[in-house]
Amino acid sequence: MPHPDGAAQRDADALVAWYRANRRDLPWRRTRDPYAILLSELMLQQTRVDTVVPYYGRFLAEWPTVGALAAAPEEDVLRAWAGLGYYRRARNLHAAARAVVAAGGFPRTVDGLLSLPGVGPYTAAAVASIAFDLPAAAVDGNVQRVISRRHGLTADPARGDGLRVVTRRALDLHDAAADASSVTQGLMELGATVCVPRAPRCDACPWGAVCVAHRDGTTAELPRLAPKIPPTAVSAVVGLLAGPDGVLVARRSGSGLLGGLWEPILGEREQGEAPEPALVRVFAERVGVDVVVGERVGEVRHRFTHRAWTGSVHRAHAVGDVIPHPGPGYDAVRFAHPGARDLAWSTLARKLLGYASIVAEPLAADGP
Repeated sequence: MPHPDGAAQRDADALVAWYRANRRDLPWRRTRDPYAILLSELMLQQTRVDTVVPYYGRFLAEWPTVGALAAAPEEDVLRAWAGLGYYRRARNLHAAARAVVAAGGFPRTVDGLLSLPGVGPYTAAAVASIAFDLPAAAVDGNVQRVISRRHGLTADPARGDGLRVVTRRALDLHDAAADASSVTQGLMELGATVCVPRAPRCDACPWGAVCVAHRDGTTAELPRLAPKIPPTAVSAVVGLLAGPDGVLVARRSGSGLLGGLWEPILGEREQGEAPEPALVRVFAERVGVDVVVGERVGEVRHRFTHRAWTGSVHRAHAVGDVIPHPGPGYDAVRFAHPGARDLAWSTLARKLLGYASIVAEPLAADGP
């Protein structure tokens, strides 16, 4: 292990002492089980802590071990994840659980953890340091901000040389501390509760007296991140076709965005295409049903990572017998009540199905 310099040693000691005295009592901090820690790290990506806590508890109650999760059907896993968004995380978690079981246990190195489906450098380092107390730098947005401010780093900490410098500084802290778990979680906690993006609480920071950004009055300027790419605007149409057993819904095929999740029949509009002919085309192409388009009952906006989705929601009426079959993008189709608990609904689908009661009042029931 490299011998840490004096500043790194003081920083590490102050960080660990601060974390032990100030850490929030979060459920994933009461365990060293790599499965539970992997679950928490995947759930926390792009998602607030207060949103994750109840999902985390319910998930572990249903599948308390990695073996139990590996044996579960993927659709059940997606159903339990419904509402958290970014569903690829759920599919990756399920695939990783199966890989762990097939290998006879969790890998105990960063490289081994990186071999698991969906586990990247940050997640591998987080699990390695928290579960196995290995000196591994888990560098996320919080850590990039904390270290950039502490050292007055002006390069973009999310890429290239800037990321390499931030990672090296984080590893310096690990070299100086015997408790890798507390270093990793301390950096995360400091960024989440004190060194926040706007109006940081510098008076409560264990590094307040040595922070370069605080000294120079540049906390509002750091970190210097590359501008975000604006989302692509997507216009779509949604049809609510009611029947005796609910609304016609379909399950997305594949492992891409929303794959394995159920939704009312929808599709993107082509350039210059009006909503009504677009919806007729979507029903014919995607589920083989001829419809006429009724009244427009609402509009739903939804933000994906790089897409700003707007859907025009309409009542749809079948022409002739309804014998649906899955077409491009779907692998199953059926009538279902919007509250059916046996189906995995995306957050977008739940928004859209909020209009089902307008189409037919009985469809507001919880279903089976």
